[in-house]
Amino acid sequence: MVRRLFACFGKGSTTTSSSSAAANHNVTVDTTAEEQQRGGAVLVELFTSQGCKTSPEAEMLVSRLGRGDFGLDFPVIVLAYHVDYWDYMGWKDPYGSSHWTVRQKAYVEALNLDTMFTPQIVAQGKAQCVGNEEDPMLSLIKTAPRFPSLGFQATFQRPTSDSLQVSLKGALRSKVDNNGANVMVALYENGLVINCPSGENKGRVLSNDFVVRKLEKLCTVKDISAKKTVSGTVNFTLWESFNSSKCGVAVFVQNTSHQVFGSQNFQLPDDI
Repeated sequence: MVRRLFACFGKGSTTTSSSSAAANHNVTVDTTAEEQQRGGAVLVELFTSQGCKTSPEAEMLVSRLGRGDFGLDFPVIVLAYHVDYWDYMGWKDPYGSSHWTVRQKAYVEALNLDTMFTPQIVAQGKAQCVGNEEDPMLSLIKTAPRFPSLGFQATFQRPTSDSLQVSLKGALRSKVDNNGANVMVALYENGLVINCPSGENKGRVLSNDFVVRKLEKLCTVKDISAKKTVSGTVNFTLWESFNSSKCGVAVFVQNTSHQVFGSQNFQLPDDI
């Protein structure tokens, strides 16, 4: 049998611009005391596409997960990456990117999988499952390793009307060995609704949350203690319809084996 490069799995499968008046406004936020008491979060990454017929169900599940509908006693940080390899099927996903396809491919290789598929959920960069089934998803998340929450304070600034600057300073709260790790910063958007006029989901109204719009590396760290302070700044170029009230920033540490061992989430202030 010829090995398939891509697959779209169903249930039962295995396996506008901001004004320049805000340009110099700074807002600094930190993790709430409640979040600190609850301990470290599990990072849940969904690889999805509006061109995949079974992805909308997975997107509904992770939206509920991010809202806290499943009553988990620990925090979960959700990021949804829209891949581009289903764009040829009659509908080009407006949030799709080859960068996210490359990210998924790295997981496929790291997890020794034969196939890239959607919808796929990866927890802590360590384990994965098909993304549109509730029970396997929850089981994967509940059994994922947990690490102390990152201790970053974030300062947000708008240097220009079409850019966002995020400055972070704090401790990783986990030791990094000689192999090193990257501190990554994702800018995501919620509440995206679109009518799909063609393709596998023709006629459906598609709702997407936690859609990763930008992903940047804050810094690379190597051989540092859990208490050592790390700092850096990333700059994001914003899209025309950017609305800070719909967006958030997730920070996570990922080692050379693609495993995640610390994360933190910030909702963007409405007045930024």
